Amino acid sequence: MQSHKYYEIKDGQIERIKQSCPRCGDGVFLAEHHDRRSCGKCGYTEFKRKKKE
Repeated sequence: MQSHKYYEIKDGQIERIKQSCPRCGDGVFLAEHHDRRSCGKCGYTEFKRKKKE
């Protein structure tokens, strides 16, 4: 696993880059797709809203 893709260091503190799954808790991240975020473990999905022009 390439953990450097999920965390970054700012001002001496570690911050998460990706959002965690609300069902599974910390340590399980949501995958970023162009129209949604989804959890590979439990199947939780959040759809992104389209911008109105």
